[in-house]
Order: sequence, then structure tokens, then C-alpha cells
Amino acid sequence: MDKTTAIKRLTDWDQRGRYVYTLHDLGRIFPEDSLKTLKEGVARLVRSGLLQRVCRGVYVYALARSRDSHTIERIAKALRRGEYNYVSNESALSEYGAISQAPVDRLTVMTTGRRGTYRTPYGTIEFTHTSRSFLDMLAGMRDVGRPLRLATPQAAWRDLKRVGRNTHLVDEGALPHD
Repeated sequence: MDKTTAIKRLTDWDQRGRYVYTLHDLGRIFPEDSLKTLKEGVARLVRSGLLQRVCRGVYVYALARSRDSHTIERIAKALRRGEYNYVSNESALSEYGAISQAPVDRLTVMTTGRRGTYRTPYGTIEFTHTSRSFLDMLAGMRDVGRPLRLATPQAAWRDLKRVGRNTHLVDEGALPHD
């Protein structure tokens, strides 16, 4: 892949609102490249500054015009593609105003995938595994027009307690009711 072709193809995807990619996604954008050639090309694009490697296997198109304030959620979604994920615990409770210290550089996500913590230039993503059923999870989240769904206040509070997290910062009286 040459730089001109990469800019054209990535800009085409950017115009459709897509600027966060996994290596697999890039393989679909550059189908003519073998895996080895793709990896070498991606490494060149990272060195040239066209792609930003935000964590292992996930890249952000540096020239993206569609970039928004939800880049960290887009990265989280790419990291756990194929799993059910939603913003919960401290991040959700902070958005509802029920926690006294907002986690400004951390996104807490419940996932049916594996747990893990990823440090990115956009903040730290903390995945916590849940084995709850899809229907139970769906009942406790809202589509708020962002890449990831948001837990309802009650679901975020329940998740926080269920995973044994620190609950002393939560003002239960401030939890809005659905």
C-alpha cells in the first residue's frame, strides 16, 4: 500500500464516519495486500503519522475529519467487537451525577468479552466481564446516540456493587429513577 492510496481509502471511510480500525478492518480496506505486506504498510503509515497506534491492534486515522468526542468509546468497541459492551460503573454513575469524583481519563465498560485494561492516548479503558444474559443487560441500558450504550442509573449501581467496586463515593440519593 502506498501513502497516496492509503490517504484516499482512509479519507473515503472517514467521510462515512469511520476513523478507528483494527488490523482486520485495515485488511478489508487493503484487500490486495497479504498479511505480511499489510503489517509492513501499517507500520509505515504509523511512522509517517497517518495512522496512530492507540493500543495493540487498534489504529486511529490521524487526518480524520469525522473525529468526535467519543473516540475512546469507538476504540473500546473495536477492542471488543462481537461482544456486548456498555458504559457502566463509575463512568455511567458520573454521567448521572451520582458519584462525587468523575473519572475524567477512564472509561468503565461492562462486556461479555474478557476483562482487561487498556491505556490509550484518549484515556484508559477498563473492561469488566459480565455473564448476565443479553436480555437482562439490554433491559439495563439505553441507546444515547453514542458508539456504546449507557447503563441506566440503577443498572450502573447494581453493576458497581456486583463487581465489588468501591461504593462509598456514590450518592444513592442522587441516582435518578427510570
